[in-house]
Amino acid sequence: MSQAKKILSTAASLAASAMLARSIAKDFLPTEVQNCLYSSLRIVSNYMSFQLTIVIEEFQGLSTNQVFEAAHLYLGIKTTTTSTKRLRAGKSEKDSTIQITLDRNEEIFDFYEGVKLQWKLVCTQVPGARSEYRNPKLGDYNTSLRSEVRQYELCFHKKHKEMVLNLYLPHVLAKAKAIKRESNIVKLHTVVYDRWDVNQVVLKHPMTFNTLALDPELKKTLMEDLDNFVNGMEYYKRIGKTWKRGYLLYGPPGTDIRSNSSLRFLLLTMPSRSILVIEDIDCSINLKNRESGDGSRNPEENKVTLSGLLNFIDGLWSCCGDERILIFTTNHKERLDPALLRPGRMDMHINMSYCTASVFKQLAFNYLGITHHHLFEQIEQLVMEVEVTPAEVGGELMKNTNADVSLQGLVKFIHAKMTEQGKAETLNKMEWDADKSRVTHTDY
Repeated sequence: MSQAKKILSTAASLAASAMLARSIAKDFLPTEVQNCLYSSLRIVSNYMSFQLTIVIEEFQGLSTNQVFEAAHLYLGIKTTTTSTKRLRAGKSEKDSTIQITLDRNEEIFDFYEGVKLQWKLVCTQVPGARSEYRNPKLGDYNTSLRSEVRQYELCFHKKHKEMVLNLYLPHVLAKAKAIKRESNIVKLHTVVYDRWDVNQVVLKHPMTFNTLALDPELKKTLMEDLDNFVNGMEYYKRIGKTWKRGYLLYGPPGTDIRSNSSLRFLLLTMPSRSILVIEDIDCSINLKNRESGDGSRNPEENKVTLSGLLNFIDGLWSCCGDERILIFTTNHKERLDPALLRPGRMDMHINMSYCTASVFKQLAFNYLGITHHHLFEQIEQLVMEVEVTPAEVGGELMKNTNADVSLQGLVKFIHAKMTEQGKAETLNKMEWDADKSRVTHTDY
C-alpha cells in the first residue's frame, strides 16, 4: 500500500508540474516558441511510443479513396459484435436493411490473427461550407460540398506493420467487395456544378432484360455483347485497348456540362466498373456536324468542343479506368458528327424503333400478364402499318387491368393515330404538289 501511495503521489506531482510548466509557457513564451516546443515534445513522444497510426482519408486526389470506402463497409458489420458506445443508423426508402456505421470520432476494436487493432473515425468541421451552393472554383470541391472532412485512423503496435499492410488491409478490401456484391446495389449520381453530386441515390428499377420490350433478336445481340464485355478483362488487356464500351440508343422521341475540362474531371473521378449515361447528346451538348459547316466559331458560345468530347470518349484520359460502359441517347442520330459514331466511341448502335409485333407481345405480357388474345392478330397488323411508340402502347395498356377493355382501347387509339397520320401525309402531299406547281409555272 505504501508503494502504491508513493506512485500515486509521484504521478500527481508530475501532472501538477506539467500543468504549471504549460501555464508558464503560455503566459511568457512567444507563440512561435510554444509551437516549436510542442512540436519537439510530440516528436519525442512519437519516438518513444510503440504505436503506429495509419491515416486513411476519404479522398485520394479527385477520387474516393477505396480503402476508406472499404473500411466504412467492413466496420459497419463489426459494430454489431463490439461494445462501441455510439453508432449511426440510417435507411433510405429503397434500402432493404438498416445501415450501421460509426458515429463521429468514435472508436472500434478489431482482431486479426490475434492482433488487436484500433479504428477511429475522425471528423473535422469545415467552416463556411454551404453544400452545393458554394462555388467549387474557390477551393477544394470535395470539401466545399461537405460540412466536414472525414478520415479513419488505424492504430496498432509497430511490430505488426508488415502484417497490417500486406494481410490485414487486403483482407478489409476483400470483405468490403464481398459485402457490395451481396447487396448488389446500383448507386445513381448526377452532375452538379460540373462535378459528381455527393448525394448518391440507390437505383432499384424493376425493369430487367426479361421484361424489356425490345425486338428479341436485338435483345439477344445486346445481351451477348454486354456479357462479352463484362467478362472481357483479359481480352481487352491482350489487345491493348481500354476496357470500355460505348452504346448509342437512338429512335423517335418517346445534365449540363460547361467545358472540356469539366468533361475531363468527370472522367477522372468516375470509378471503374461504372456506367455513364449522357442523355439527348444532340441537345445537352451544342455540337454541330462538321460536314454541315455551320458550327459556332466563337469559343465562348460553345466551350464543350467536338474535339473535347472525342478525347473524353476515346482519348488518353479515357484510359484512366477499367470496365466502364458509356451510353448515349438521341432522337436524331443524323445530327451527330460521323466521328462520334465510329467503333471505339459508340461501338454498338441500338435502334429503339417504333412498336413491332414482338414488342407488343412483350408489353401485353408485362402489363396484362397474357400471351394470347383474339385481338392480338389485329393489333399486330396495326402496329406494322402505324407509327406508334412502345411508350404509347404501354400507356394505353395501363389504363385498365381488364385485358378485353385494355386491348379494345388500344385498337381505338391506333386507329385514331392512323387517321391522324393519314391527314398529316395528305397535307404534306398537298403542300408538295403546290410547291411543284409553282416551280412548273415559273419555269414556263
